[in-house]
Amino acid sequence: MTDFNKILNKAKELEAKMKESQENIKKIKAEGVSGSNSVKVILDGEGEMQKIEISEDILKEEKSIIEDLIVAAHNNAKAQLKTKTKEEISKATGGFGIPGLKWPL
Repeated sequence: MTDFNKILNKAKELEAKMKESQENIKKIKAEGVSGSNSVKVILDGEGEMQKIEISEDILKEEKSIIEDLIVAAHNNAKAQLKTKTKEEISKATGGFGIPGLKWPL
């Protein structure tokens, strides 16, 4: 029966770490850039866009180029957010991957 209690205690410990990790992930900010920093997008830990910065110089470009740069900056920020989220989850799980666990990204 001792082994079962150890498993339960570890599960409770992991649950507490994951809750803390979820709170830490909400605080993450990821900045994506494109076009030699002419477009910047900032996402929060839940993947919501918080800010977009577009340089005055890039506004002289064609609309389709600006749109492509915005998409590229967003994708860059999303990739960074995914990496930061994985790092935070890894801290909580001690590097022990949990099959099937996917964060909302």
